[in-house]
Amino acid sequence: MRTVPVARRPNKVRASEFSSPPGDDRSFAAFLQSLPDVLVARDFAQVVDAIVAAARARRAVVVMLGGHVVKTGLAPVLIDLMRRGVITHLGMNGSAAIHDYEIARFGATSEDVAAGLKDGTFGMAEETGRGLNEAFTRGMSTGHGMGEAVARDLEARDDLANPELSILLNAFRLGIVATVHAALGAEIIHQHPAADGAAIGDTSHRDFRRLAHALPELHDGGVVLNLGSAVIMPEVFLKALTIARNLTDGRPTGFTTCDLDMQRHYRPRVNVVQRPVLAGGRGYEITGHHEIMVPLLAWAVASRLDG
Repeated sequence: MRTVPVARRPNKVRASEFSSPPGDDRSFAAFLQSLPDVLVARDFAQVVDAIVAAARARRAVVVMLGGHVVKTGLAPVLIDLMRRGVITHLGMNGSAAIHDYEIARFGATSEDVAAGLKDGTFGMAEETGRGLNEAFTRGMSTGHGMGEAVARDLEARDDLANPELSILLNAFRLGIVATVHAALGAEIIHQHPAADGAAIGDTSHRDFRRLAHALPELHDGGVVLNLGSAVIMPEVFLKALTIARNLTDGRPTGFTTCDLDMQRHYRPRVNVVQRPVLAGGRGYEITGHHEIMVPLLAWAVASRLDG
């Protein structure tokens, strides 16, 4: 048996990296400072640093959303990041747009799927299906993408319950491009008699091109956040990224990606965290409940920007 002096042994954790308990300063900034500089706490801080650096350098911060992020009440913190000039592009799957639309119009969303499935009423809300599908049809005729078509529909209404909580509407008012990426047959509004496959495809495909157009601005310091989309947005992002690189001599590179979800999934890991940054950059996986982790992230960014 051979032993070695402890001074020669590499250590992964040092006492200086430990957390600290609450002191006299109970501010949020002090809380962030108290986190241990270890594992995912360190990753979280590095993601915050990357977002703050991107905002200050006017690099793109592209945020991609799944439906669960919207229906768990996180629109206010995302809208705040848009107002601060942090988020430069929003992309979301169809379910996120549906929840956003229902909150804006009716002030409530997220039905009981199991109960509605028993009698075939799941996803059959008349106003939701008709309103969104008619917005897509108008969008196709006017040459707008799906996200802008929905935002314009909401903007034209005078009966909204909570317009201040709509991500799509507030992005439109702030001049931030918000794109919606549909999956035919996977969303409740495709069951509605007003559904028009041509309009869905036309407006969503236009948004795909708009997302690809936004990605070159990630080059050398931008950030991509995938919040709660396990399949659609990681797949869409990868194809949009290859278009961007095809048209701009291999750019963007040198950006940061982060997948934040309740569980770790294959597609976000390879399509967001790993493959896009092989040519330069850094990818992170942070696992946790959206309703806790997304506000923590948004507050941390705001605290750093204001500090």
